[in-house]
This record gives sequence, C-alpha cells and structure tokens, in this order.
Amino acid sequence: MLANVLKGPNVRIMEPVNLYDCDLHDGVFVGPFVEIQGAVIGAHTRISSHSFVCEGVTIGARCFIAHGVMFINDRFDAPLRDWSCQPTHVGKHTRIGSNATILPVTIGEHVIIGAGAVVTKDVPSWAVVAGNPARVLRYRTAEEIKEDLCESGS
Repeated sequence: MLANVLKGPNVRIMEPVNLYDCDLHDGVFVGPFVEIQGAVIGAHTRISSHSFVCEGVTIGARCFIAHGVMFINDRFDAPLRDWSCQPTHVGKHTRIGSNATILPVTIGEHVIIGAGAVVTKDVPSWAVVAGNPARVLRYRTAEEIKEDLCESGS
C-alpha cells in the first residue's frame, strides 16, 4: 500500500510494501516487505527488506539500513494515556546491521551499528557500536571515512 508518499526522482520501491505519510528523497531504495510510516528518508539511502521505520524517524542521506531493522518511537516509560511519539535521528552515511533495534535516540554521522544491536542511547558520530545494549567498540578513522565517501560518490 502506498498512501500520501512524497517521492523524489529515481526512488525505487520493491513491492509488496506498506508506505504512508512518508517522504522519500532522491534515489531512495525500499526493499520488499518494508513498512515506513510518517518518516523522512534521506537521498540515496537504502532500506532493505523486512525493516520497519515508524513515525518520528528521520534518516540522513546515503545510509544503509540492512534487513529486518526495527525502529521504535516509544520507550514505554509513561502511562499509555500519556503516549507521545519520540523522535529518532540517524545521521548521514550511517550503516545499521541486520536485525538491529533502534529506540528513540540520535545517531551521529558515519556510524556503524552491528547486526542484532539494541541501541538505547545516543551514538556519537564516527562510532562503531554493537551489543545489547549497544556500546561503543571503537571510533572510525578519518581514512575509513574518506574511503566510504569515495565509494559512495559524495
């Protein structure tokens, strides 16, 4: 289903999907069995199959979201009657591994999140994180970032 989807040029969507009230910038790829609701996806970002991107999520340009990544817009720390959407921001050039779960946090630029990670706290730019809960393992070098930028064409 596609409802109220703003699509930039060169967007590719592999059916079946469930997309509504979202903004997909230029060159976004959405794999099959993906649900995106009320989110903004930056230019040239790839969302792989079986992922869920909920309301309140903003993903920067040139990110890679692997298979089965789940974003959550609630920390379940308030009574249901007081529920409000809590935002998540993912910086540009970030890669999130398969089956990661992302709670409402801010993730910096050029971050790598390991497969299966559960991200419960903000992640600084250039960090490599993994685990449950996710913890910083190391920081990426300027040389690694430069290689990424050369490969992505930006």
